[in-house]
Amino acid sequence: MTHRQRRFGAGRSVLTLLAALGTLAGTALVGAAPAGAAPQWTRLAAGVRYEQFDIHATAGPAHAHVIRVDLRDPRVRVGLLYPGAVAARATVSRLAGAQGALAGVNGDFFNITETQHPGVEATGASVGPAIARGRALKAAVPDGQRFGPALPPGTSTTNVFGVGTDRRARLDDLALEGSVRTPEGRLPLGGLNQYALPVGSVGAFTSDWGSVSRVRATCGTDTDRAAPCSTDTYEVTVRDGQVVAAADTPGSGPIADGTTVLVGREAGAQQLRKLSVGAAVTVRHRLVAASARIPYRFALGGYPVLDDGRALPGLDGTVSAVRTAVGIADGGKRLYLLALDGAPAYRTGLTIAEVADTMRRLGSADAFSLDGGGSTTMAARLPGTGSVAALNHPSGGAERPVPNGIGVFSTG
Repeated sequence: MTHRQRRFGAGRSVLTLLAALGTLAGTALVGAAPAGAAPQWTRLAAGVRYEQFDIHATAGPAHAHVIRVDLRDPRVRVGLLYPGAVAARATVSRLAGAQGALAGVNGDFFNITETQHPGVEATGASVGPAIARGRALKAAVPDGQRFGPALPPGTSTTNVFGVGTDRRARLDDLALEGSVRTPEGRLPLGGLNQYALPVGSVGAFTSDWGSVSRVRATCGTDTDRAAPCSTDTYEVTVRDGQVVAAADTPGSGPIADGTTVLVGREAGAQQLRKLSVGAAVTVRHRLVAASARIPYRFALGGYPVLDDGRALPGLDGTVSAVRTAVGIADGGKRLYLLALDGAPAYRTGLTIAEVADTMRRLGSADAFSLDGGGSTTMAARLPGTGSVAALNHPSGGAERPVPNGIGVFSTG
């Protein structure tokens, strides 16, 4: 998709813009500065500011927490917050504190429960692709295997928000491109560190996965997350270009650096059974962007809600909830991180259509929805404090551990 992001004059306050816009599309922002007033943002660090305000939404009042990030400032960057493994979780405040971030919000939707598959461990792994410090951590699960609300028409689990090596933010699509070369021929690679593999495929698991069981990768189908686990599975371990072990069912435990575990289901399992210990195997994989030619420094999954200042067609306007989102302005040079408050007075939240409208009012040309509900968290180290803490009230009463998030880092 093409993104022609709008620009606003540097001297014009975002909150003055909000006041001028007034009430549109059923939502109104309260707390905006009157025309000519000084900006109401609180400075967290060079290029990073924080604000909060009320929104009169169709289901009742909502309270928004917003962090504005100016990527034009060389002292500021954003990156992926994650616990060091794909199949692991931690709270946003803990992730930010451990990685030295000034602030952060929760990220992608994830494999939170496995009630349909008794005895199968929920992995905690995220739905979409993830890149950290320029390195691909994982690819996307099939659309039918995702957790979270229904995707808007035309979107998929491969959609990402990311920042390139040019320090500009973008919305894009990241697809897995990979293969397994064996003595029998070349096999397509269907997954990379994913909690769900396409039916009939072979997936690769590396040390980035963690120690959680890989059984979940063979459960469900491309269209039905609750479908039974496959009974036709096989796993081989590849080290230094050779098969060193094999098993009929996917295993668990940490994977050593330089080792790849290949998991097959159905037709993929049948292909892996042809490999004997000692067979030469080469595994290659990368994430390929649909539009950007600039490599991504970091990226994570979710789904777009605003494109070039227009809400995507078919956004839900009926179900309200606590939400998290990120907006892009000024050609990718400025970001708005949004997290709604989950306190009882505000718990009705916003619909996805209202999220798109709110992000547009803030000045975003493009916007991306992240996980919400009990996952929604914005954390920061406020001036005069020594540690990162949640700024909003999580709707579950405490921060929920999540697999990843967007971290804001500043040296100023």
